[in-house]
Amino acid sequence: MIVPVILSGGSGTRLWPLSRKNRPKQFLALVGDATLFQQTVQRTGKLGNTSAPIVVCSEDHRFTVAEQLQELGVAGSAILLEPAARNTAPAIALAAMHAVQKDPDAVLLVLPADHLIGDETSFVEAVKRAAPLATQDWLVTFGIRPEAPETGFGYIKRAEAVSDSGFKVAQFVEKPNAETAAKYIESGDFDWNSGMFLFKASRYLEELQKYSPRIHAATAKVFASAQPDLDFVRFDKTTMAEVPDDSIDYAVMEKTDSAAVVPVSCRWSDIGSWSALWDAADKDPNGNATDGDVITLDTRNTLVRTHDRHMVATIGLDDVVIVTTPDATLVATRDKVQGVKKIVDNLGNAGRSEHLAHRQVYRPWGSYDSIDMGERFQVKRIIVKPGSVLSLQMHHHRAEHWIVVSGTAEVTCGEKVFLLTENQSTYIPLGVTHRLRNVGKVPLELIEVQSGSYLGEDDIVRFEDVYGRA
Repeated sequence: MIVPVILSGGSGTRLWPLSRKNRPKQFLALVGDATLFQQTVQRTGKLGNTSAPIVVCSEDHRFTVAEQLQELGVAGSAILLEPAARNTAPAIALAAMHAVQKDPDAVLLVLPADHLIGDETSFVEAVKRAAPLATQDWLVTFGIRPEAPETGFGYIKRAEAVSDSGFKVAQFVEKPNAETAAKYIESGDFDWNSGMFLFKASRYLEELQKYSPRIHAATAKVFASAQPDLDFVRFDKTTMAEVPDDSIDYAVMEKTDSAAVVPVSCRWSDIGSWSALWDAADKDPNGNATDGDVITLDTRNTLVRTHDRHMVATIGLDDVVIVTTPDATLVATRDKVQGVKKIVDNLGNAGRSEHLAHRQVYRPWGSYDSIDMGERFQVKRIIVKPGSVLSLQMHHHRAEHWIVVSGTAEVTCGEKVFLLTENQSTYIPLGVTHRLRNVGKVPLELIEVQSGSYLGEDDIVRFEDVYGRA
């Protein structure tokens, strides 16, 4: 049986301002209605003989992963929480150690959560062709048949054939310059390095121990610290920090004699930039890819994405990217969008927060949107999912007013517990213990007005919390 391993630790900085640290690109619906993470999970279900996936993600994204799996109706998944990002070699090792506990012969299909595959039938067929090689102890990677001399990807050089559709790997090469990439394409011996793999969990651990023994030993120590927490598996943060940071390519694949590559043409993209998303998106007759309330006049080959209730109009543009969010807007030519990462770095260096979180922030119980803010006040639009409850908490520096817009709220305020319905309100004094619960069957929406000397999210003292944050 194949065990999908979904690597969900990426930050997706090149798709700012839509992708941010607290909600990176894999958890966004960039192409279609499902997120890239959800599309990856759904893709593994088309293979047939697969188990529930193992997901490796950061602690910050644990509830997002759980919620998006729940939306798909996927049960029984193992969600491994990395307390610190240490690259793909340790992440895959943790998944492999988890898998062999249940099945010593488990075959892992390792997939990044943020890739787009337009031709899933071809991908599924490639995995099925690669499966016999994996059972014969090859460490299989999937090479994407190159469509152009792309300089943004690493390449894999093929050697002699080891099956009807697989080849021994002759060489992994870094991202080339344009001249070198053209030579690779002309030779016909190279494929793009997709970062997707198929191998026995036990074989990967053997090769990791052989070629990167420090990573293997340190990761084994981390795995020994595993503690279940709700639907998650936690690991010790201090121990994780001691694990060497390295990719699977450097730690294993470039060193092993058992690396094989199965080429595939499946309209693959790592969605590594806004230009790549424009390439993958549906376009109008003028080559424009739009999402949201957009009007284009005399505009060609342009990508425009806008958020709810915000209209964007363009005139006389060519090869431009425009992306708006409630608190930031990006405008760039398509050939310069790789520079977005520099903007993200500049935001961090300036001590700003627009690269970390959106104005709308998602929580396991729902979300809140900071719709207005000034000195000593903040206004939030809060949505609580049916049956969900916020923590029992208090604030040292602010009081709150709650106005119910729709739904039914159960409010705990000090010793009192009471219900509020549409158009009713209540006041939570500074320093008073309180809690909010949606006791209805529809989302609870309310407006919260905060007032006080300090309004930061760290002014929360939690006493009880069903999500383990107290």
